[in-house]
Amino acid sequence: MSRPLLPLSGFRAFEAAARHLSFARAADELRVTPAAISHQVRTLEDYLGVPLFRRNGRRVLLTEAGQILLPDLRRSFDLMEAAMGQVKRLAAGGILTVSMSPSFAAKWLMPRIEHFRARHPDIDLRIDADVRLVDFSANEVDIVIRYGPGSYPGLKSVLLFEEELFPVCSPRLLSGDVPLQGAFDLRQHTLLHDETINFAGPIPSWRVWLQTVGLDQAVDLNRGLRFNSSVTATQAAVDGHGVLLGRSLIVADDLAAGRLVRPFAESCPAGFGYYLVYPPQVASRANVRAFLDWIIEEAGGEEAGGT
Repeated sequence: MSRPLLPLSGFRAFEAAARHLSFARAADELRVTPAAISHQVRTLEDYLGVPLFRRNGRRVLLTEAGQILLPDLRRSFDLMEAAMGQVKRLAAGGILTVSMSPSFAAKWLMPRIEHFRARHPDIDLRIDADVRLVDFSANEVDIVIRYGPGSYPGLKSVLLFEEELFPVCSPRLLSGDVPLQGAFDLRQHTLLHDETINFAGPIPSWRVWLQTVGLDQAVDLNRGLRFNSSVTATQAAVDGHGVLLGRSLIVADDLAAGRLVRPFAESCPAGFGYYLVYPPQVASRANVRAFLDWIIEEAGGEEAGGT
């Protein structure tokens, strides 16, 4: 069923005149004459069959019909501007915006980003390193990578990594003045507390890990250094400032490079994982599909949820 032809220029003239309550100011904004504004508004009024303004000398006031029309018309213009913004971003050289935590960006993505760029040199990535929640309808973000339980209603989610937590430290601590040879030796070492992930829920802490080795009463959990950044906490461990209950994904590259070691084998599951999250409708876009395919392949992820 075809839509009726709407007097779009009349809507535009009406919105500007209603906002300014002046035909002259609306004419200045739209770069036409006041007579043109008056003609376009009159055409719209004829189309609707009701007056939208009451003229009072040089002033104009909205009628009841005009007051009803204006809010919905403004929302319609806002929606059109948002849609045009999305189309412009799509046409702007394939720019793709991906939001993730600073720790994931620094410790996992950045060491591997050249793999993606080599495969897709025509796609420009914009990395939004932030832990804030993303409203896809209000933000210029295409995909997010989030640490959590994996339940995101109305969105598609793919599990990239599950995580474990286990102690890590600089190799120097294994043979220092107080060699870290057994878990009991933690009493004489500084504990590093990564508090970044507390926002996500009941993540296991040093207390939980110490319970697994039967030392939760022997080690003072109130002491040590506390960090609100996983990257900073990991660097403190690399620099030998203490022992960190490390997150397996964040410390993986430092372990592989020998900058960190695992003094003990015991670990505990984090209960949360890293998920790739996106609105289902964006998956048909070529640049989004390219990034999804690449990162799932790179991580060996498995689809974990749907809409």
